[in-house]
Amino acid sequence: MQTQTIGLIIAAGIIALIIALFQYIYKAKNRTKKNLFFAFLRFLSVFALLLLLINPSFRKNTYFIEKPVLAITVDNSSSIKHLKQDQSVSQLVDQIKQHKDLNNRFDIKYYSFSDKLKDSLSLTFDQKQTNISDALENLDQIYKNTNAPVMLITDGNQTYGRDYRFSSANFKQQIYPVITGDTTEVTDTKIQQLNVNRYAYLKNKFPVEAILTYTGSDAVTTRFEIQSGSNTIYTEVLSFSEENNSKVVTFTLPANTAGVQKYKAVLVPINEEKNKANNIKNFAVEVIDQKTNILLISDIIHPDLGALKKSIESNERRSLTIMKPSEVSEINDYQLIIVYQPTTRFRNIYERLDDVKKNYFTIIGSKTDWFFLNKVQNKYKQEITRQTEYYLPRFNPNYGTFLLVDIGFNEYPPLKGTFGEIKINASHDILLYRDIETIETDEPLLATIEENGRREAILFGEGIWRWRAQNYLDNKNFEDFDDFFGKLIQYTASNKRKSRLNTISESFYYGNASIKIRAEYFTKNYEFDRRGSLNISINNVDTGASQTVPMLLKNNSYEVDLSNLTSGNYDYTVTVVGENISRSGNFSILDYDVEQQLLNADVTKLGQVATNTNGKAYFMDQNDAMINDLINDDRYQSIQKSKENVVSLIDWKYLLAIIIFLLGIEWFMRKYNGLI
Repeated sequence: MQTQTIGLIIAAGIIALIIALFQYIYKAKNRTKKNLFFAFLRFLSVFALLLLLINPSFRKNTYFIEKPVLAITVDNSSSIKHLKQDQSVSQLVDQIKQHKDLNNRFDIKYYSFSDKLKDSLSLTFDQKQTNISDALENLDQIYKNTNAPVMLITDGNQTYGRDYRFSSANFKQQIYPVITGDTTEVTDTKIQQLNVNRYAYLKNKFPVEAILTYTGSDAVTTRFEIQSGSNTIYTEVLSFSEENNSKVVTFTLPANTAGVQKYKAVLVPINEEKNKANNIKNFAVEVIDQKTNILLISDIIHPDLGALKKSIESNERRSLTIMKPSEVSEINDYQLIIVYQPTTRFRNIYERLDDVKKNYFTIIGSKTDWFFLNKVQNKYKQEITRQTEYYLPRFNPNYGTFLLVDIGFNEYPPLKGTFGEIKINASHDILLYRDIETIETDEPLLATIEENGRREAILFGEGIWRWRAQNYLDNKNFEDFDDFFGKLIQYTASNKRKSRLNTISESFYYGNASIKIRAEYFTKNYEFDRRGSLNISINNVDTGASQTVPMLLKNNSYEVDLSNLTSGNYDYTVTVVGENISRSGNFSILDYDVEQQLLNADVTKLGQVATNTNGKAYFMDQNDAMINDLINDDRYQSIQKSKENVVSLIDWKYLLAIIIFLLGIEWFMRKYNGLI
């Protein structure tokens, strides 16, 4: 207790004594023993009240022992079972749990990981992906301020993510890899990688590239085949040796039938092979019978033109042709017309667009002739000011015409447009609002119009090339912008009437990929409806098995994750509860488990991780040595720590009860003696 607090208590006692003596001794007419008793009661009650106000406290130190943490981290991927190490790993975990000396020395925490780190130890060894780097980085964050060595029980085979050899170089804790799996090299042929585009065009040929490898010392001969159904459509004889242990095979296949075409690549196993799963890879190609042809009409040269061409043609299913207004002869050859900064030279273009009821996309900028544009169409009007302004984009999260997400428009540079009020007279939906510096407005920067089955998009600003460049600066690629602009092109190029329920899925998925299906549900006014209850029914065409699961609301769509489905062909139907609305589709899942492509434990990488972190690598038959090394390592000592607590000297509840009790006795005694 501090000296200042003691002084306050003494002062409180003196004040309480003075008050008691003044009231019952000094002012009393007759000084009797009762006065002394009343003075004593008053002293106690006043002193207790003052103590309640002072609330004296003292500091109490408690001491405890903190053991170092040992993080047991177990690989839960299917490669452990494939390498026949699942029982050995489970036995090692049980041994650690029952080892008294190890548990007395360490505070043991258990984790499992596959594609993500989990703070539980439910080992099934059936996960399809492994990301060791992510697991180590998360453990580094969890124990960045403590002494916590990590026992990493894994085969070292990572299917995706950063190379953990390099990420472990900055890891603060020591890592002790326990290497599971066979470390002896055996004879094996393997399809290391298969490169093929997802899409091809009808009556064309699409390229396929296969990288084939061989592990062994003898010269061998085998055969590489591509099968479609029961037919072999490509074959090549290959020879491997210890020196010539890899081949790159490149060829083309014909796309003769529209739709999803499934193929099987087979590298015929040699007699000595143990792992034959990595000799087969299934792949598919969606053959499209039409390519979207887009015409961009511009009378000026501008950086936007190159950016638009690059963005549109990033999707192989689209091509863009750029012409001047005087060069256009036939617009029916194109699914979409982009009109860039129209002037009076575009008069004939607008007349032909109206004649054939063609969808088009108008981009407006500082060179646009608004006198002409206001007269040639009546869907929107711009106030004529002859001034320009730079407009910042602001994403409209309530845009409901089709599904889009904000790709970070608030960080994008402004577009240059004509200053003045814009009025849209047709049914429209604003995708981007335009802001002037920090002033938010409700005027459109990018909007879509759908009227009488005809669609139009209008961008009220030039300089979209800066947006694509900004996307590259932010992400080191153009994917987000190209995907955003591609969806806008897809919408305007399509003549499909708008539906209240739309589904979004791929035609096929690989077995090791995330399988997600999304749906958009709108009100009768075509506004996105967050109140909907959507279910999806999935039917396996091959086995007849079916299931129905709810779809979850996520941003501006409903989504379901079907990554647990096995390979096969599936039909699905999305329905809205309480509404007579449904949409159906189908997809295929190709059989592929990347974990089964692995043959040996990666001793080299795990050894490098141990070296990087001042740890040590062990094999499964060295469990006792590893446990003894951890117990006897002087770096991991228990630490005695103290904790200082500030404790109140008197509980205020009891003190308040004492005050009430004392005042109550004093009042009754005074009442009894006729002093009240």
